[in-house]
Amino acid sequence: MIVGYARTSTSDQVAGYEDQIAHLTRLGVEKVFAEQASAVGEWSQLAACLDFLRDGDTLIVTRLDRLCRSTAHFCEVFDRLERKGAKIRVLDLGIDTSSPTGRMIAEIVVAVAGFERRLLLERQKVGVAAAKAAGKYRGRVPTARRRFNEVLDLHQAGARPDEIAAKLAISRSSVFRALREARTPG
Repeated sequence: MIVGYARTSTSDQVAGYEDQIAHLTRLGVEKVFAEQASAVGEWSQLAACLDFLRDGDTLIVTRLDRLCRSTAHFCEVFDRLERKGAKIRVLDLGIDTSSPTGRMIAEIVVAVAGFERRLLLERQKVGVAAAKAAGKYRGRVPTARRRFNEVLDLHQAGARPDEIAAKLAISRSSVFRALREARTPG
């Protein structure tokens, strides 16, 4: 089955929305999932579309940015379709995973996303090290540590560890850690 997905970011983009649907229909798409949802919102029709696809189906989109938020998101979608045995065609990039060349292009996009991620993590690691060396980085203060005195007060008032954890929105193990540290002279 040939399945299409169309999306615009706002309901004001009526012409682009209708154009995508018309283009997909001209290509012989049998079922179109379409929505008007921003890049940061939930894409319920994309989720429904990905759930719908089966082995041998082909998903067609007019542009990659209509399907994915980022190259990392494309990797997730591509991997999910691969596991299902479905193909993907992205018209603006000429990606068609039913052909060896199209599959190679999709795999290059996935490889570039992985490379971008590794570069980002490396730059982050260098930045954190520089901030630590300058005394400007302390990391995240653990939530439970900030609530240490409240844990002790509730415990002295007779609250059970599970009640303390629920009231302070921390884990039971954090409650036990605080109680243990309070008993240990240090």
